[in-house]
Amino acid sequence: MSLLEQAGLRTLRCLDPETAHGLALKALAAGLGPGGLFGAGGPVTSPRLATRLAGLALPNPVGIAAGFDKNAEVVRAALAAGPGFVEIGAVTPRPQPGNPRPRLFRLPAADALINRLGFNNAGLDGFLENLARARYRGVLGINIGRNFDTPNERAADDYCACLERVYERASYVAVNVSSPNTTGLRALQETQALDALLARLVSLRERLADRHGTRVPLALKVAPDLDAGQIRGIAAAVRRHRFDALIAINTTLTRAGVEGLPHASEQGGLSGAPIRSLATGVLAAFASELKGEVPLIGVGGILSGADAAEKRAAGAVLVQLYTGLIYRGPELIRECVSALREKSRTASTASR
Repeated sequence: MSLLEQAGLRTLRCLDPETAHGLALKALAAGLGPGGLFGAGGPVTSPRLATRLAGLALPNPVGIAAGFDKNAEVVRAALAAGPGFVEIGAVTPRPQPGNPRPRLFRLPAADALINRLGFNNAGLDGFLENLARARYRGVLGINIGRNFDTPNERAADDYCACLERVYERASYVAVNVSSPNTTGLRALQETQALDALLARLVSLRERLADRHGTRVPLALKVAPDLDAGQIRGIAAAVRRHRFDALIAINTTLTRAGVEGLPHASEQGGLSGAPIRSLATGVLAAFASELKGEVPLIGVGGILSGADAAEKRAAGAVLVQLYTGLIYRGPELIRECVSALREKSRTASTASR
């Protein structure tokens, strides 16, 4: 990381977390970042790192998770930072402000965050207007959700509205039923509700594929706070409906590893280093259930290249970063790519 980037990170950490994030997005949108005034940027590539998932060709298996760019404001800059793919959103059909501020909290002693943002976003119209102005190349996932005031009985209408509108612009679409900050949303992971939702989405996707001549992959993003029975039920549903990928995991409501720290009692989802083991355990449980039939994307607690390699060893085809970027900066992307490249090289050598 350059001295300028280090100074920028230190300055942002002195500000309120949400204010800092907003300023970082404005700087990236103005060209003050990878691919802008300070370098050409672009994905890290090599034949050893090239990865395929659901028909998508990715230059490397390290991505930026949803939540970093909710409104498609910095797609080009995010892709220029070196990841193999970027996921943006979550977007909901109608704009919504999210929960009252403050709603984002740093726990620096634990390299962690707690957020209760609540799907704050510009809505489909604003999101798609921003995306239409973006000039970028790369694999782009779009994360979709329901509005906070849409009851679960009509949630599928919101998800289908989003899928139909973003379909032409997405490399893949991630269905978010796991944010802890929208009341009742996680109930959509229950068997009957999930079956109904996935059936609607798959049926719509097939009609859209016929209309557009392209079959966009669908991924399901799940919570970490699941028991073994819930994991089995979700795994069976994604297999039954032939979803293309499963993203494990979202933030957790548990507070293991941050007890007693300032802000640890704030409501919301915990992310960062303290959830690494939980995230990897849930990922491994889904890998055991799905046995390679549905590709897995591993998220949660990645703050080093070794953490990324751990997710791959647990069954992830791809990994995603977010909180780690807050504490480590964009150099974390290249560190994770380098670690995965070395693991691949070592495995290849050992198999000879």
